[in-house]
Amino acid sequence: MKIDVKNLAKEIINGRRLKRGEDFSFFLEADSEELFEGANMIREALCGNKADLCSIINGRSGRCSENCKFCAQSSHHKTGIKEYEFLDPDVILEDCKKHQEKGVHRYSIVTSGRTLSDKDFEKALLSYQKMKAECEIELCASHGLLTKDQLIRLKEAGVSMYHANIETSKRYFPNICTTHTYEDKINEIKLAKEAGLKVCSGGIIGMGETWEDRIDMAISLAELEIESIPINALIPIENTCYENLKPLSEDEILRTISIFRYINPTAYIRMAAGRCYFKDGGKKAFLSGANATITGDLLTTVGSNIAQDLEMLTSLGFDLSVI
Repeated sequence: MKIDVKNLAKEIINGRRLKRGEDFSFFLEADSEELFEGANMIREALCGNKADLCSIINGRSGRCSENCKFCAQSSHHKTGIKEYEFLDPDVILEDCKKHQEKGVHRYSIVTSGRTLSDKDFEKALLSYQKMKAECEIELCASHGLLTKDQLIRLKEAGVSMYHANIETSKRYFPNICTTHTYEDKINEIKLAKEAGLKVCSGGIIGMGETWEDRIDMAISLAELEIESIPINALIPIENTCYENLKPLSEDEILRTISIFRYINPTAYIRMAAGRCYFKDGGKKAFLSGANATITGDLLTTVGSNIAQDLEMLTSLGFDLSVI
């Protein structure tokens, strides 16, 4: 099916929204540059030139009970990563202050594990309360499958956004994890919204899924009205199930970002892991639909330097003032 993707971009700018059940084969047949340009048009028209930077701290590392095939922190894999219990709240506070000084808009504690123990949850609450009192930065959280009451308490402590990746399509999810389900993730997203939190949810590409799976994930996120969508390109980690998977090409990553922009025209499309595959730090991604990124070191892989990201995004005309 031949579709003019730049004309489609104009239709989306004027209010059209792509829905489940439509034929999306044109996304795979479209000229790359035209697709990227169309996605950038949508971003400029519906999101403006604001860019959103977030940084994360690995609040508790390793010994995770879940068997996600991609993850270095799973106890099912022997990756040799550093393991430690929940960090001292004052250590987290000081790290948050440093990131705020560098110009980051959001800061999140991310912890390994299916959920938090009561003891660790209280440490998390104290950490967020300290940051809320002493910092002027948006606070996000990523602590697995929490209860609605816990999510409400996070919001009361100063958290504005909760992170819960759906990872991939509903069809493909059982291929990457069996210790929790796709439905568990959807339920967590709904609980977070009921608690009054915004939601950050995306996934990982390059795990052996099809293009149809990627498009299905984008549609699911649109249906859930997700405001921030991180896109990770798998970085194969030694001694995980995916250690021998071939990394995605730059074009595949850019095409995915563009497709997500067409389907989620007003969301923050957030570059996460995988920017190392770009020679220029992913500059072209921000001309292909992306308008947000995780910056600084990631969980178990090295991210992009904050100063370099600020310089790059400023050079592209993005506004990096407080969101």
